[in-house]
Amino acid sequence: MANETVDVELASAERTRPSDDSKRNDDDDAMGGVTDSSEYVEMWIDLFLGRKGHEYFCDVDPEYITDRFNLINLQKTVSKFTQVVQYIVDELDEFVLEGMSHARLEQLESDARKFYGLIHARYIITVKGLSKMLTKYKSADFGRCPRVYCNCQPLLPVGLHDVPGIDCVKLYCPSCEDLYIPKSSRHSTIDGAYFGTSFPGMFLQAFPEMVPDHPVKRYVPRIFGFELHKQAQLARWQELQRLKLVAKLGEENLNALNRGGYKK
Repeated sequence: MANETVDVELASAERTRPSDDSKRNDDDDAMGGVTDSSEYVEMWIDLFLGRKGHEYFCDVDPEYITDRFNLINLQKTVSKFTQVVQYIVDELDEFVLEGMSHARLEQLESDARKFYGLIHARYIITVKGLSKMLTKYKSADFGRCPRVYCNCQPLLPVGLHDVPGIDCVKLYCPSCEDLYIPKSSRHSTIDGAYFGTSFPGMFLQAFPEMVPDHPVKRYVPRIFGFELHKQAQLARWQELQRLKLVAKLGEENLNALNRGGYKK
């Protein structure tokens, strides 16, 4: 009788005991719950680059931003310089952020954008920065020249001043060597100092194979096939000067389709 009772209890225990498969399923469900509840926190630099209108910017390495040597003379451009740097590279303590007022957080964000722009102007003339901008240039991320005879030549961003707050970014065409205003208002409001005055020259010096031939074809206004008198007279004078220059270059064994002094 006692043996029968023991057998019944063992059988009951076997029925109620979870199998190894059910244990694994329970563990997987638990792990899945943890994975689903976890949130991915995006870096500040990624958020900045992801905003509309920031397509001209490249990502600056955090190591470059935290190197004090690269930040010389930038300390006075923003308030609480160290805090701004930590905020950009996501090293600012969360408790410090939580203790800030809304106004202070807005000021910190504004200072971070300005500081990133200024350090960006320095970074894009380094070897790594130039390489990243080359990728964007090949993809025509900065737009193409609107001049017909430039044949959709990709443009380069440039600032007319290195001091922020003076002028907005312009676009330089290596083909016609002229400047243009960005088409989109999102881009035309970007400070030119965030790209600096030296970038196009450094870029074309580093990658001379990217320098296109300068176009020699010019448009002359006509009415019913006849050139306009004043415009035609000016065009003939300009063409005469061009031919003289071409002849002079020929005497020096130089090609008229030069690349602005950049050598391959």
